Amino acid sequence: MEAGNIRPIRIDEEMKGAYLDYAMSVITARALPDVRDGLKPVQRRILYAMHELALHPTSPYKKSARIVGEVLGKYHPHGDAPVYETMVRMAQDFSLRYMLVDGQGNFGSVDGDPPAAMRYTEARLSATAEELLADIDKDTVDFTPNFDDTLKEPSVLPAKLPNLLVNGSSGIAVGMATNIPPHNLGEVVDALAFVLARLQSCLAAGVPVDLLWARIFNQTIEPEAAQRALAGLGREWAAKVKAIAAKSAKKPTADDQGQALLQLVDESADVLPEELLSIVKGPDFPTAGIIQGAEGIRSAYATGHGRITLRARVHTEDMRAGRQQLVVTELPFQLNKTSLLERIAEMVRDRRIEGISELRDESDRQGMRIVIELRRDVQPRQILNQLYRYTQMQSTFSINVLALVDGQPRVLTLKMLLLHYINYRQQVLTRRTQHELEKARARAHILQGLKIALDHLDEVIALIRRSRDADTARTGLMRQFKLTEIQAQAILDMQLRRLAALERRKIIEELEAVLKLIANLEDLLAHPSKILALIGEELGELKAKFGDGRRTTIVEEEAAEFREEDLIPRQDVVVLFTAKGYVRRVPADSFLSRRGRGQTAVVTQEEDAPRYLARANTHETLLLFSDRGRAFAARVHELPDAGRTPRGLPLSNFLSLENGERAVAAFPQPAGADERFCLLATRSGEVKRIALSDLSNLRSTGTQVIDMPEGDELVAAELTDGRKEMVLVTENGQALRFSEADLRASGRGSGGVRGIRLDRGDRVVAALLAEPKAELVLITRGGQAKRTDVREYPTQGRGGGGVKATTVSERTGPVVAAAVAASEGEVVLASAGGLVVRTAVEAIPQMGRAAQGKRIGELAEKDVPTGLWALNGKPAAAPTPAPEAEVATKGRGNTAARKSAAAPEKAPGGRGRSKAAGAAKPPAAPAKAPAGKGRSATKPAARAGRARQAKAVQAPLLEPDANPAGEAERKTPRAGKAKAASSKPIAKEGARAPAVPPSRSAANARGKRAKPADD
Repeated sequence: MEAGNIRPIRIDEEMKGAYLDYAMSVITARALPDVRDGLKPVQRRILYAMHELALHPTSPYKKSARIVGEVLGKYHPHGDAPVYETMVRMAQDFSLRYMLVDGQGNFGSVDGDPPAAMRYTEARLSATAEELLADIDKDTVDFTPNFDDTLKEPSVLPAKLPNLLVNGSSGIAVGMATNIPPHNLGEVVDALAFVLARLQSCLAAGVPVDLLWARIFNQTIEPEAAQRALAGLGREWAAKVKAIAAKSAKKPTADDQGQALLQLVDESADVLPEELLSIVKGPDFPTAGIIQGAEGIRSAYATGHGRITLRARVHTEDMRAGRQQLVVTELPFQLNKTSLLERIAEMVRDRRIEGISELRDESDRQGMRIVIELRRDVQPRQILNQLYRYTQMQSTFSINVLALVDGQPRVLTLKMLLLHYINYRQQVLTRRTQHELEKARARAHILQGLKIALDHLDEVIALIRRSRDADTARTGLMRQFKLTEIQAQAILDMQLRRLAALERRKIIEELEAVLKLIANLEDLLAHPSKILALIGEELGELKAKFGDGRRTTIVEEEAAEFREEDLIPRQDVVVLFTAKGYVRRVPADSFLSRRGRGQTAVVTQEEDAPRYLARANTHETLLLFSDRGRAFAARVHELPDAGRTPRGLPLSNFLSLENGERAVAAFPQPAGADERFCLLATRSGEVKRIALSDLSNLRSTGTQVIDMPEGDELVAAELTDGRKEMVLVTENGQALRFSEADLRASGRGSGGVRGIRLDRGDRVVAALLAEPKAELVLITRGGQAKRTDVREYPTQGRGGGGVKATTVSERTGPVVAAAVAASEGEVVLASAGGLVVRTAVEAIPQMGRAAQGKRIGELAEKDVPTGLWALNGKPAAAPTPAPEAEVATKGRGNTAARKSAAAPEKAPGGRGRSKAAGAAKPPAAPAKAPAGKGRSATKPAARAGRARQAKAVQAPLLEPDANPAGEAERKTPRAGKAKAASSKPIAKEGARAPAVPPSRSAANARGKRAKPADD
């Protein structure tokens, strides 16, 4: 039912139709470029308006506001802001590979600075834009009415420049988007020439141009058209067609030959993506940068979709004092430099990127230069990986080649882009040739009439003189000389000066030239292959005029996805597990360096002394074993750094430990675990060998690796290669050395077998690998330490009682720790009172297996050692003090050590031990002690401290004590500046070392500086 202007409709159908109309309007009139000239409507209108204003590259600049007003008033009835924004983008050398607008003034920058207002800037067409508009006045394109139907505007530009490929395009429509990267003009022209050669070979063989394009664009071809094309083929192609048809049928028909022709056309005109990739290397962005990997480029060119990874170009420069800096000279496409600097500063402030000391922008008119200064202790590659991971210095560019083809959006491959452009340019040149031919024919027609008039000059003049008016003269000329009206009018319009002899000669020469031009144009239209050749010639001229080198570098290696380890500096560290269950890591180069040699020790005071040490790398995974026989895996770089948290963090924050459970062993997980084993030892003397491959997939909650009875606990875990020997050390001073071959490998769920037969009340305190030419260092609860060559412990069978390793008495107490160390290495001792003593192995007296050892001079009377670890290897020639080399005077500690830091204290008579200041200088030369009763005592050397080690207490690790049974002579440190590192005994039994002169002791106690000994 209809009433007046009211019409009933279905709302769903109306909304659907209105939305589709709106969507198609946005797609075709705003967002997507045309495949022919690569421009959106607003871009095309801006360039055409500037062309109409005669703003050529050689013309003066004109205000941007004037240009925007021209576009708005005549062709684009929208807001002025979008029009000016589009014009600004076409004038930015960091947005377009080949600029289309030549701007004067502030048109923005890569820093994100906005352009100046349109009233302040000026613009004109660039030289490349002129190539887009070339021949637009020669009927090469169609014109359509403007928005108010008062003017005409071009529906597309002639586009002598392949703009869609060289400048790219981006836009978001309704339900679809396009993102086409820019390319290098030289590469695009070479690719077009390659495709043109394929097409020309087909046309030269006699294939009709219409059939060729129809086959390329998958259009329907009637059988009659294919059969007609057979008649025009050359001899070579005709033979090929017959051969192909004969393969499909014994007696091929005309239809078979037509299909064979189409197949031959497909094979001859086809261009493979690999062939184009050898010419067009990839996108070439105006901001240069680096494309990481070519897989995304191949995908984009073959399918129209692809993702490429862009990276900034960065190089490293050396600075003074051994520091380095990263210098960024190129950025990924469309990256705001200011936003990048702010992002880097934010990452540094949030401590997500550590190691950057300074960030500044040194860009100028010469180019971009972002300087990132690094700290001395960081690796530039690791910082660069972090910048790639957390900032837009590495970004992805999604390629989506979507363009309008005959008004419809289509996803196009690189081959189709090239073919559509060639097809369009053929149409443009054909129309231009037809237009020029019509103009030439019209001019030839006039010149032929003028020639007739010159040949009959007297008769023409007489006819005109006797004519009453111009119309009579025109009619008379047409009737008498058989001329057309146009020719007759041209004769009447001819000036008298043209009657001169030279002028008459010029008319004849012009006629000859025009007739020759007509013949050339007709021949061009008759041979489409010549038009294709003309396209190639014009493209070659463009390459010679505007071609330049590539800016963007393409690296074949794909950008691997960053793992967290790639962002962590590769650093050797020492992981410390403390008595209170904390864990932290310390750089190995600082922890392992020390000041002093020989018997000089580095003593530190810790509130929570370490109970276990493990050397590893931040990129490794640490296998940890708890006292309850469970194994865990922890990434070293995830453990807390002592630089941030000096005390560390509870180990339970990283592992699922039960109440009271603690770590007793750890070692880095090796890369290849096929022939590696892990030796386990328990407190009750049981041992087990398990293949390391069984520990490859450990649960986060821990995996039980040995079955132990209640009351037993794991004491050690060692990594072996299957050919090692193990030494078990017990509290009662027994040691058993046996071969690993005596143990067969077992699974995780099994228990151990007897390793050593223990006496009642005895327990295993250490399980160590018996390294060749190493020494076994033991320490008892009473602080007695010694070292013995491992070769003095014979290799026995597993399950025996072992041999005596030390004499345990009430005074020495049981053995609490042991270590196998190289004689040129170092050991670290920790005590229950928080004392950490580090010294050379040579400083520990070498004794026989039955000897008791010597008392550690740094331990307080009630303090007891709790751990001993070997740091094998020779100390550095010029070591630097470790962070742990500073004594913490607060909290619990060694009373004797604190007192000695204040002033040297003389030991009381009898069997007491002397307490010396850590800063005291050793006497210049030892004096021979007089003979007498009692034990010899030595005063430790005092070394003048440097400023960095003002708090460090350096003292001998051991102090001579009672002469044990069987010891032939007493070992005392040898003094002297040239031999301070010596540890050989120089005092015989019963000798007494002289005391430090009172004057020197007093001077040292008052803090006076003594002349330091030579290193």
